[in-house]
Amino acid sequence: MPCSDGMDKAVPIGLRPTCGATARPGVTLVELLVVVAVIAALVAILLPAVQAAREVARRVQCGNNLRNVGCALHGHLIAKRTFPVGCLEWRLPGSSRPADMGKRNYAWSAWILPWLEEQRIADAIDFDRPYDDPANRDAAATVIPTFLCPASGRTEARVGGLGATDYGGMNGERIVSPNNPAKGVFVNDRGFSEREIPDGLTKTIFVGECAREAWTEGQWISGYNLFDQRYAINWPTWEDEIRSRHPAGANVLAGDGSVHLLSESIDLRVLAAACTRGLGEGVPSPWSLP
Repeated sequence: MPCSDGMDKAVPIGLRPTCGATARPGVTLVELLVVVAVIAALVAILLPAVQAAREVARRVQCGNNLRNVGCALHGHLIAKRTFPVGCLEWRLPGSSRPADMGKRNYAWSAWILPWLEEQRIADAIDFDRPYDDPANRDAAATVIPTFLCPASGRTEARVGGLGATDYGGMNGERIVSPNNPAKGVFVNDRGFSEREIPDGLTKTIFVGECAREAWTEGQWISGYNLFDQRYAINWPTWEDEIRSRHPAGANVLAGDGSVHLLSESIDLRVLAAACTRGLGEGVPSPWSLP
């Protein structure tokens, strides 16, 4: 529209067209496709980084859980002068034998509740009765976040109606020799003092991940919360072994309270030595290797 003084005077200043102005074209289809392609490329680049960051966060939280367990174990050591028993009055799973009737079957992880700031749950358990006695049902069903690894992929925080755990006590190893008698720190009906672990707390695995939802023994109160290592880390078997959902390894707690991510490719001789409390195998600890 040509400019004219009459038109300019009739139309308010803010609405007058500018001489030479043209309509601005919209976004073309090609430009839109380019933008979509750039966004898709950015998502493809960033998504693995986000997933990796989340896994790091899960692994760190898992490590913090194990450190808290380590502090609780040492709290027990200071108060009782020994680490807790692996299982008090172990009984054969599913047994109806008279010899097994009335056995309490409490796990090491139940004995450290007061030092995990879970005194209320500890007070609610009648330790004079078996762990699965109806009187203990409500306390045993309590979910304790410290015992759960955030990377385990659990859809249910209870196993058989009782609070689950993703961390098992080390009973020994069957990699190089039979585990009879048990060679680990957590055995039945006996707790060890620091002096009774001559391999050294810094070189001995006390607790390891066993993050598998189908692990029917994975209850923090149950005395079946033990395992003796037979295979490599994350080996896909039904047995109770050190395994996790972390890529390429699993977290373990050493006796000094330190936490380490053990690689799936670790030398099995070294792993076996770390699972025992006092054989003096003369091999380096897994976490001292380059």
